[in-house]
Amino acid sequence: MTDGPTPAVVFDAPFTDRTAWAVGRTSAYPPDGRNPGDNKLDEIGPGYAPTAAGVFTARRARDGGWHTALVSTEYAPGGFELLPGDELSATCTVHDVQGAWPALWTWGRDTRGGPQPGHGEVDAFEYHATNPRLLELTNHVRAAGHYAEDAVTPGRPFALRVVLGAGNVEWYVDGRLLFADHRGVGPHWRAWPVVCVSVAAGAYGHLPPAPGTDELHWQCTGLTVRRPAGASRNPPA
Repeated sequence: MTDGPTPAVVFDAPFTDRTAWAVGRTSAYPPDGRNPGDNKLDEIGPGYAPTAAGVFTARRARDGGWHTALVSTEYAPGGFELLPGDELSATCTVHDVQGAWPALWTWGRDTRGGPQPGHGEVDAFEYHATNPRLLELTNHVRAAGHYAEDAVTPGRPFALRVVLGAGNVEWYVDGRLLFADHRGVGPHWRAWPVVCVSVAAGAYGHLPPAPGTDELHWQCTGLTVRRPAGASRNPPA
């Protein structure tokens, strides 16, 4: 548990705020909005936004593909970026419908020396219905991860909190520590938050949607970022 003064809220914009969130855009995906190389059947785009209540939906398209909701701060006018020491929290509800792949993660901008380690990606969580009570927690910046079993119950909201420390990333659900990686993100990390639903294509044991399934969804509410007192609100350019 992180000690010290209570961190201040530096970001809590609703998903309908287009100055804070860009819909259907992230440099983590190819320009056409499809990412089959990452075992995904879906396509993101500016027309596929979450609802005001934070429901992220994937819908089967007429061509058999899927249109899925994604938001990121990367291309939004506000351009908010997470920094070392930030605490990311949200209330999430996932459902054990085959093919669903909810995720809350980060993606970092390139530096003058090239991409950040792991592209700045930290997975606050990934969820696959093939393991309905398990969350996948991964730090791609400094190579650490954990499969948290019995972490959630499908259909029941859970409070997620991730402390993105320079030397240690901690993942909590409903106040219970699931994993501390003792690796951290380093002192120079910076990354945009990304929230989305993807559709599994069948690799790695993650089954695609069953025949007859035309919609998948999950809900994310109250997404908030807190920053330790005295830290900069915005990183240097």
